[in-house]
Amino acid sequence: MKVLHVFKTYLPDGFAGVEHVIWELAEGTSKLGIDAEVFTLSSSPSSKPIAIGHHTVHQAKLDAYVASTGLSLSAFPKFRALASGADIIHYHFPWPFMDLLHLYARPKARTIVTYHSDIVRQKSALRLYRPLMHAFLNQVDSIVATSPNYATGSDVLAQYPSKLAVIPIGLSERITPRVAVENSWRHRVGNDFLLFVGALRYYKGVSFLLEAARISNVPVVIAGDGEFKSEIERAGLPNVTVVGEIDDESKEALLTLSRGFVFPSHLRSEAFGVALLEAARAGKAMISCEIGTGTTFINLDGITGLTVAPMDAAALATAMRRLWESPELSEAFGVAARERYLTEFRATQMSEQYVAEYNRLLSDA
Repeated sequence: MKVLHVFKTYLPDGFAGVEHVIWELAEGTSKLGIDAEVFTLSSSPSSKPIAIGHHTVHQAKLDAYVASTGLSLSAFPKFRALASGADIIHYHFPWPFMDLLHLYARPKARTIVTYHSDIVRQKSALRLYRPLMHAFLNQVDSIVATSPNYATGSDVLAQYPSKLAVIPIGLSERITPRVAVENSWRHRVGNDFLLFVGALRYYKGVSFLLEAARISNVPVVIAGDGEFKSEIERAGLPNVTVVGEIDDESKEALLTLSRGFVFPSHLRSEAFGVALLEAARAGKAMISCEIGTGTTFINLDGITGLTVAPMDAAALATAMRRLWESPELSEAFGVAARERYLTEFRATQMSEQYVAEYNRLLSDA
């Protein structure tokens, strides 16, 4: 069975949340007999397919980038050609240009959409995009939400109950950081702090984290880069250390050294929280906000960590102090978080559930 994944960015150009999920799916399903390919855009596209792991990437030229949407004229014929050879086309939403590609090509293959997030920030553009979005979603055969929380909380998904399924995101087992790398980070940031990892974007709640750190005086390490980095630096809090972007091994080293993971995202743009899941995988207590998305599916309040109201720095500070002052509680939360990863969020489980959905779609054809 040949499956073509479609998203606006992918390796080797980018490897953020959605790209990571596509990689896990492409690699995981390849072990189950799936011939996986990815179609994406690139500002410097390769003229030949790119082999990544056990799957193949095809790139079209990125011509423009408007309102978080990559556009490409050459993508139309290239996508149509690739789609004609696929048994399943697996779209990753949102990418409005992808909807145009589908409506242009009208592929004969069965189609599935992983609905990663509502469109939250571009509300003016959403009014213009909404007819195209629903034309696209009406045509696809299956829509998958990444958590039951998002399935019940999205006004868009509520309109497609007959084709809606839930398959949680899963991750492969964590890498073990080298002792030298762990020691290097221990020398730089110490032991026993609360860790935040993520791109410093508008929905990550960075301002509330800074205020909570000021109130609580708990040591916090922030790993990431983005538009809010300058705000963190201007705050100049002595208990907050910013280490910038880090690689996977450094991330695992910092998780190992940390007391717990704090994830203050306050808007539904944080539809799942792969970084939060990485913390659960590492067996760390978590603090997150109740925003009606997958973050609260990963982090169960009072079981794997603590959840607080969004945009409430005082409540976030109280939760941070509670973890800081209760190492036994933090450890118990971490054990439960690790167990939840093993039972609910492994990449093998995700891959098996998607292959079952692929097979169901083909049998219904």
